[in-house]
Amino acid sequence: MLEDQVALIPNAARVYDFLLGGTHNFAADREAAKYMMSLLPSTGKWVRRLRAFMHEAVLELANEGFDQFLDLASGLPTREHIHATVPHARVVYVDNDPVVAVYGTEILGNNPNARYVRADIRNLAAILESPAVRELLDSSRKVAIGFNAVSCFLTEGEIGNILHVLYDWAGPGSKVLSSFETKTDGAMTPKLQQFLAMFDNLGSPYNFVTRERAAELIRPWTHDARGFRPLSEMHSTQDPIAFHDREDVGLEFYGVILQK
Repeated sequence: MLEDQVALIPNAARVYDFLLGGTHNFAADREAAKYMMSLLPSTGKWVRRLRAFMHEAVLELANEGFDQFLDLASGLPTREHIHATVPHARVVYVDNDPVVAVYGTEILGNNPNARYVRADIRNLAAILESPAVRELLDSSRKVAIGFNAVSCFLTEGEIGNILHVLYDWAGPGSKVLSSFETKTDGAMTPKLQQFLAMFDNLGSPYNFVTRERAAELIRPWTHDARGFRPLSEMHSTQDPIAFHDREDVGLEFYGVILQK
């Protein structure tokens, strides 16, 4: 079975699911998550902040009249994901992990407004031309696009290319909810080195980008009036970010809503 073939290899989407309290993960994913938290104890807190940002942004976009969403590098559609938050909207989820795609399709069931596509977002043209996107999304109208908690697994060149292709495809008024992970330039600790080495060994190198560089990479999109918002300043009554959560390297995630 497919699950048997990959169950011994941790996957970022299933690790994320475990950190959010989900159940669609394997022992290898849980062990990887525990190892990550032994190196950077704040990992779970930041993951919850990223999901809270996505949830808040989706609600805001729905209130603005968005009724179609393309979510890239989705992970598993559980724990208040888009189709549950905005039931009337049409949603296409995308992830490149085969087991995640199978589970995602299973979770969505016969929901007529949601599809799950297995694809690598680096090959964005194939995603935009897929039957699921063509059937559910109308790119001549405004589309809300999820690009959350994924930039750290891409190079700067890949980020820029993806955002350019999306800009050309999406209709006027479209928006992107996105996040970028930063740290103090040049800062490093032995534990962070081990953390990064783990992702290198999994074949998914982990990258940081400065907020200033992120502002350049988002072009030709522009950010809304709020600009880049530190996630540590959001949801302050829930899991407050303390000094030690910055892991001695000035760790911070920024959330931003991009607009066309």
